[in-house]
Amino acid sequence: MGIKVCKFGGTSMADGNIILAAAKIIEADEQRRYVVVSAPGKRFGGDIKVTDLLYACSDAYESGDEKAFQETFEKISVRFLNIETEIGRNLGVQESLDVVRKEILSGAGRDYCASRGEYLAAKIMAAVLNVPFVDATEFVRFTKDGALSEETFALGAEVLKKYPRAVIPGFYGLSAEGKVKTFSRGGGDISGSIVARSVMASLYENWTDVSGFYACDPRIVSSPKCIVKLTYQELRELSYMGANVLHSESIFPVRSAGIPIRICNTFRPEDPGTYIVKDWTDDGGDTVVTGVAGKKGFSIITLEKSLMNGEIGFVEKVLSVIVKHGISFEHLPSGIDTMSLVIDNEYLKDGQLAVLIEEMKEAVKPDKIYTHENIALVATVGHGMAKNVGTSARLFKALSEAGVNVNMIDQGSSELNIIVGVENEDCNTCIQAIYHEFFD
Repeated sequence: MGIKVCKFGGTSMADGNIILAAAKIIEADEQRRYVVVSAPGKRFGGDIKVTDLLYACSDAYESGDEKAFQETFEKISVRFLNIETEIGRNLGVQESLDVVRKEILSGAGRDYCASRGEYLAAKIMAAVLNVPFVDATEFVRFTKDGALSEETFALGAEVLKKYPRAVIPGFYGLSAEGKVKTFSRGGGDISGSIVARSVMASLYENWTDVSGFYACDPRIVSSPKCIVKLTYQELRELSYMGANVLHSESIFPVRSAGIPIRICNTFRPEDPGTYIVKDWTDDGGDTVVTGVAGKKGFSIITLEKSLMNGEIGFVEKVLSVIVKHGISFEHLPSGIDTMSLVIDNEYLKDGQLAVLIEEMKEAVKPDKIYTHENIALVATVGHGMAKNVGTSARLFKALSEAGVNVNMIDQGSSELNIIVGVENEDCNTCIQAIYHEFFD
């Protein structure tokens, strides 16, 4: 019998009734043996996620604002006590809240505070299912530089083999210093993947509030097609460009083991969802493009210099400038006498762009150097593009007909994606034009 690991996101833990619905999903399949949960998310528009309240609580404590701390922690307490009331059983929530409050006031730290939403939610789910609670700190380990430690998987296998079934909180583990440490926001998906790899699951199910991975953002294109299957690599490309159904780093633990992921809808469990698999297979269908996604807020620095290709170390000198400032680049399109750096605007605040330009002038003395700001990157992704003649022609014809000017083109050598740079204000029009060309 295979083992399934289920991860339930914030919307799937938002209130007691939804938690009970999630529990029914788990109990409907005996292969669903390990459950990872996020902190309760928003219940309605304007609501506040529990994790955001916990960060606010930590800020109040660290700033010495006792009143703000008490008021914020009271909101957190009410939220969890309401969940207990909705479930209709005494789950020991007040006792757990008392311990959390005491630890925060004892200086347990910001990451500890932020992680308690998952901790309390997992305690509740374990009680509802009547299965053991296993704290993530028992096996999830980080290195001194904050990266996930490889020892996590062996330790996870050793710990979890003691439990035929268990509920584990997502989002955090134990630092090299022995303190609670969190992943980046959305890191509960990574936790689910870690558990799946540790127990060598046959499937990792990620339960959320959508029925799969859409070929396009439904806020940009109405009722886009739901992708039946995509590869880990396609997921990485689309997730980075803003398709945020699943944390882009969550594939790494399962990819090496070849464990597939299924995106499922807690509110429509009968829907087939989307499968994310290791390798692309040509099923004989007519799918050319898997999905389209875009991300705004980039700048392009372009350098021109005659005989650049013959100048040994030119690229290294340019990149050493951004390395010096702790900046990474997104893309590096180039020609024989030109080179462009695409950089996220998050790195270019407070006059940083002007500083980089001056230092690059000094480093390589280009004939020209100029910038193009407020650029959006739009990625058209799909293994099927390499098998279909004329894909690029169709894409650029669609953009021309939509009146979208392309400032940059970058295509990977694997032919998995075509990335275009357009003005920020043309981003949605660009995505719509590409989607309708390949999916309508």
